[in-house]
Amino acid sequence: MAALTLGRLVLTHVLVALFGMGSWAALNGIWVQLPVVVKDLPEGWSLPSYLSVCVALGNLGLLLVTLWRRLAPSKGEQVPIQVVQALSVVGTALLALLWHHVAPVAGQLHSVAFLTLASVLALACCTSNVTFLPFLSHLPPPFLRSFFLGQGLSALLPCVLALVQGVGRVQCSPAPTNGTSGPPLYFPERFPASTFFWALTALLITSAAAFHGLLLLLPSLPSVSTEGLGPALPVAAPQTEEEEEEEVLPLQEPPSQAAGTNPGPDLETHWLFSAQGACLLGLLAVTSALTNGVLPAVQSFSCLPYGRLAYHLAVVLGSAANPLACFLALGVLCRSLAGLGGLCLLAMFFGAYVMALAILSPCPPLVGTSAGMVLVVLSWVLCLGTFSYVKVAASSLLHVRGRPALLAAGVAIQVGSLLGAGAMFLPTSIYRMFHSGKDCVDPCTP
Repeated sequence: MAALTLGRLVLTHVLVALFGMGSWAALNGIWVQLPVVVKDLPEGWSLPSYLSVCVALGNLGLLLVTLWRRLAPSKGEQVPIQVVQALSVVGTALLALLWHHVAPVAGQLHSVAFLTLASVLALACCTSNVTFLPFLSHLPPPFLRSFFLGQGLSALLPCVLALVQGVGRVQCSPAPTNGTSGPPLYFPERFPASTFFWALTALLITSAAAFHGLLLLLPSLPSVSTEGLGPALPVAAPQTEEEEEEEVLPLQEPPSQAAGTNPGPDLETHWLFSAQGACLLGLLAVTSALTNGVLPAVQSFSCLPYGRLAYHLAVVLGSAANPLACFLALGVLCRSLAGLGGLCLLAMFFGAYVMALAILSPCPPLVGTSAGMVLVVLSWVLCLGTFSYVKVAASSLLHVRGRPALLAAGVAIQVGSLLGAGAMFLPTSIYRMFHSGKDCVDPCTP
């Protein structure tokens, strides 16, 4: 019987991770496929600017979820989650079929199909933060960390798939006269963008199936209630009094809560406006603004001067740092606000370094050396990994406050991501304040 309980526990963790994998996989897949699709779409490398606008419009999902809760206050998150998953699967499948179709708009050709479907997928991904997280209030806190592990896979797996595809492979051929680098030789991808989007569709179908598996595995889950599962949840052993105290100790709950009395929704909502609640939500907003908006906008500028190998290593290993940080949080969870703040400052130090490299591009320090490449890759891995750990830890501390706190966490993550992307849109897309070197050209040689 114990083996059955352990097997069910492990299966639930796997399903929660696969469920989280579908949150941002569609949009992450579009971003890593841009080097392939820009060669055939009329916007060229202006396409990322259009895509940023699509992502900004995707935040309308917050309003739609708010409207849903107003019209159906007694309903839970199951229906919105199924709508989000259906939009992601259908949108990605249509993208595999129609991404290359263009149409005239105001006398010029534009990627109408690609941008329209990207807007639909952005709407689904942005809405996932305020629907998936509140759903996890039905499960014990360790499952929240499995969810963030899966969310890390939503960035890592498309990157690995793009590497298998051979995105951005280039070789500098020597010039026949003086032996210096000649024109770059670009290698074709191993499979087209359509195949990539079909593989992405399969990942999203797997994530949707995992959510339905959760509903079948946990028959006690109320389909229309917003309250937790309570003692009916059979997938985890009951916590001891010491474990419960350890879980809530840094939040300094009143004695009645420590004794097992659940606070009412009004008390939980009021706590979000306290100093502790505001600090945790602020950490989520800041980390999301930097990891989802500010830093991705300058990653190519900071890495490409050191070569395409440095760029690919930073992208893949940085994405891998996210699930590794979630694994670490499963075993060692920082429960101190001061400790989380210190980790956030440490991550900001590494972020400031890569931002400085982007500002100094295309001639940053140690360019053309192995030490420079190691430093930039290591800085990206430590920066993204530390930020991911802070995000998981802060969300875990909010989990004990129930569904309102997780809903506020989802809003903080989404608002932070929007502000970060908006802050970088003008300097990167309009004023072109950052400059990147060209392949097989050394602009730093006097």
